[in-house]
Amino acid sequence: MNNETIEEQEQDKEQEKISFWAQIKEDFCVPRNNDPALDNNLELFFNYPGVWAIINHRIANKLYYKGWKKLSRVINGISSFLTKTDIHPACTIGRRVFIDHAIGVVIGATAIVEDDVLIYQGVTLGGVSLNKGKRHPTVKSNTVIGSGAKVLGNITIGKNSKIGANSVVVCDVPDNSTAVGVPAKIIRRDNKNCKMAHGDLPDINKEMFKYLLERIHVVEVALKEEDGIDVSIKDKKLEEDYNNFIEAMNSIKKSES
Repeated sequence: MNNETIEEQEQDKEQEKISFWAQIKEDFCVPRNNDPALDNNLELFFNYPGVWAIINHRIANKLYYKGWKKLSRVINGISSFLTKTDIHPACTIGRRVFIDHAIGVVIGATAIVEDDVLIYQGVTLGGVSLNKGKRHPTVKSNTVIGSGAKVLGNITIGKNSKIGANSVVVCDVPDNSTAVGVPAKIIRRDNKNCKMAHGDLPDINKEMFKYLLERIHVVEVALKEEDGIDVSIKDKKLEEDYNNFIEAMNSIKKSES
């Protein structure tokens, strides 16, 4: 059984859950649960390209698996031009998937996005191989993918997981986990009920710089003790410059808040 047959069977199972037109209607209702900025139904038609990208994909996807592949690609091209979102007709997208703002989102042909996934602008679900077969990610249900994140290769993002903004994910992410960084690392596990709060995510670069500074300090102390070098004057000046920088940064944060 080849990959295309497997994908067709998965698509048939999905369609058994809900009729095509009921699914389109459901797609129009999804923004109300994900975007507090939505005030009226008129906005859905003019200000939510992600909704239209999903609906256009539903149509193209149905045609693709009915054998109308060229027509499905034409619809895909028109949708990409209008919504600035490129979703291959062959990929599988589940129910109540919401692409917020949508601009710059790319979803590859063999990608699988399950139910209730929230995707922000600039996200790529891409491949790293030119080989035939499954080469794009599988995103399990209730996952949140932050803006600008790149999820690459035939990997799996587990259920209820969170991907931080601008992260690059190239390995599997377990269920109920949070991954951030380039390449992404798992920083939290078993956070099923945790909301995605980018302000609370750790600064990986900060932690690395902190480690490097402390390591340099250890080396400096060792050199001083061994060679009797006196760098106290320069050390004091550097300490003053550092404290001035920290004070300036803190004043900026206070003014913004």
